[in-house]
Amino acid sequence: MRLTSIHTYPVKGCHRLDHDGAFVQPWGLAGDRRWMVVDADGVGVTQRETTRLVGLRATVRPGGLVLSADGQSDLDVPEPADGAPVAVRTFRSRKLPVPALPAGRAADDWLGALLGRPVRLVWLGQPTRHLAAGDREHDTGDQVSFADAYPLLLANTASLDALNGWLAEAGEEPVPMTRFRPNLVVDGAPSWAEDDWAGRSLHIGDLRFRAAGPCDRCVVTTTDQETGVRAKEPLRTLGRHRNVQQKLLFGLHLVPIDSGPLTVGAPVVLAT
Repeated sequence: MRLTSIHTYPVKGCHRLDHDGAFVQPWGLAGDRRWMVVDADGVGVTQRETTRLVGLRATVRPGGLVLSADGQSDLDVPEPADGAPVAVRTFRSRKLPVPALPAGRAADDWLGALLGRPVRLVWLGQPTRHLAAGDREHDTGDQVSFADAYPLLLANTASLDALNGWLAEAGEEPVPMTRFRPNLVVDGAPSWAEDDWAGRSLHIGDLRFRAAGPCDRCVVTTTDQETGVRAKEPLRTLGRHRNVQQKLLFGLHLVPIDSGPLTVGAPVVLAT
């Protein structure tokens, strides 16, 4: 098996960045989902609520990031250095708020114009717990960014091929891997092999990861990540073929054991 691509999403829900290499930290890839757009209640605004986020492109720079979108001038946003933190939650159902620093009025206004609603941009200066102990089968403690549940998401190209085969049989168009917004994509494993990796260790290059279980998919997978157009697939087909205890599964959550550099082409070895 080989690592074939690496992706980050600097602002939760934004357009992806593709990388030849990335640095793995305890809470995920460097620069991945350390920023989040929140509503007036401090709850994360994601592609579940608005497909306009696909048009948000964020590029990480040392000490901040640059926001860009069609029809708007680029905006440089420094990491907040001071100010009172605000309590935010990744989802309304989450019981544990986390402290984040507001990015400021300029970023709020810029994003409000893009999304067509009042919002705020916040930065997670210190990754921390936002799921209570026991809410996940493999608890990551306080080592997590604004990711939904786990630091990293891995996807298998053969599993996408299998899914697209089912879509073809149903007379539907294939979907690209971008629909699933993975951090790491691997090739060379049989389709759905990742189902059996939960609880085991993987070596990717020189780094070790713990497989924390399959990913339950949502409506975001039905959103074209280039245009924002939303349809019914592939969620409907996942419901027919990958429905396990009312969860529609695609992809594998990972928790880093080691920190260090990772590059495309690295070998992927499942520990015995």
